[in-house]
Amino acid sequence: MHIVVAGLNHKTAPVEVRERVSVPEGELAETLAAMRRTRTVLESVVLSTCNRTEVYAVVSSSRAGEDYLRTWFARRGGAEASEHLYIREDREAARHLMRVACGLDSLVLGETQILGQVRDAYLAAADAGNTGALLNQLFRRAIQVGKRAQAEAGIGQNPVSVSYAAVQLVRKVFGDLAGKRVLVVGAGKMSRLTAQHLFAQGIAAMEVCNRTLARAQELAREFGASPLPWEALEDGLARADVVISSTGAQGFVIDTALAGRALARRGRRPVVMVDIAVPRDIDPAVGALGQVYLYDIDDLEGVVAANLAERERLARDVERMIADALREYGRWLAEQEVVPLIAAVREKGEAIQASVMESLARKLPDLSERERELLHKHTMSIVNQLLRDPVKNMKELAIAQGGGAHLEVFAQVFGISDDDLRRHRDASLWPEASDAAGGGLPELVRHWGEALRREGRGRDIDPPGTLQPAFR
Repeated sequence: MHIVVAGLNHKTAPVEVRERVSVPEGELAETLAAMRRTRTVLESVVLSTCNRTEVYAVVSSSRAGEDYLRTWFARRGGAEASEHLYIREDREAARHLMRVACGLDSLVLGETQILGQVRDAYLAAADAGNTGALLNQLFRRAIQVGKRAQAEAGIGQNPVSVSYAAVQLVRKVFGDLAGKRVLVVGAGKMSRLTAQHLFAQGIAAMEVCNRTLARAQELAREFGASPLPWEALEDGLARADVVISSTGAQGFVIDTALAGRALARRGRRPVVMVDIAVPRDIDPAVGALGQVYLYDIDDLEGVVAANLAERERLARDVERMIADALREYGRWLAEQEVVPLIAAVREKGEAIQASVMESLARKLPDLSERERELLHKHTMSIVNQLLRDPVKNMKELAIAQGGGAHLEVFAQVFGISDDDLRRHRDASLWPEASDAAGGGLPELVRHWGEALRREGRGRDIDPPGTLQPAFR
């Protein structure tokens, strides 16, 4: 039994390949159902976004899992998909999921939208019945560390897009943008993105001015703005507190003469002009006019570079969070191997306590209900205290040894049979058909146990971000 992830993303495959293998929302239910029908895949989650398609799975064996997943991707994307496929196993699969959830594997480092996409993919698989104990725990912990990355490290707070950096510069001048008027000059992609960010700040009004009025009207409709004919550009400049310009023109569309006339009509009210165009739309000399705060693409790229450097610094903090989460998941895995034994031991202790209570009831028939409750409470306390250290030692031994290799001694000491253990095993962790699950949970735990022992000796385990080839 192994945890694996197979997939391709923006770093490994071109968009035409990603399009072919993507799983539309309408196909997800049948895709999950097909995976439930195979004996090879014991649990599965399908994550499909514009930048990646990945299948996280618990598989019966390494080889069978690789064959199934390679075939699955080849059927969707053709033979070419296999050339771009990555497959990672066990600890590296878990690390990969956590890095994805934290935005460390995204096109834009630290972007936060992916966490919601991971959560939605998991919930869809869980609702469909495709997940069991292993993926339930893994995805819950990945989502938790993703939330920590956003809340504690704040990795997604500093903008790394030019369009949002423009908003950041505008806010440095005005602070709160509520009530401000915006003029968008040009109707291209960058103008649209910047306008979108500004619109979300609660501005009072927006005008869109473009040489082609129809395009100005189209963008204006998108934001509930007012279209402005090109000949009215000066009027728009006179009204605006914020000017965003990106026209693609080969010369200045806002020169000192035009800006001077508009400023004269504004009185002494300041205006922020953000020139996103290359070549520039706004004559740099306009920045020397009174009450004008002019920023060009170099200013914006400087903000982006500084924010990206900060995100990279924060990413190191997030990697440490991921390392902690991986260790905790590894400990949980190791403990699962002894859970059936602990449950059987507790069951035996509680059976002895119940037998003692029945004997007391026969010998002391005149006991009051209150006396019976006290006896029950104190006899159970004896059982719990007797089992506390053995149970603790079972868990610690499982973690220290990377599994339950020596736990048969505990089973013999407490007189626990194989039948007792089977009754307490989680079916998703201990598939009944051992040939369908390879080495089962013990095999998976041993893989993690070795890593835990190395960590316990203070050694580094795989530098953050390294990709280990799976299925050697």
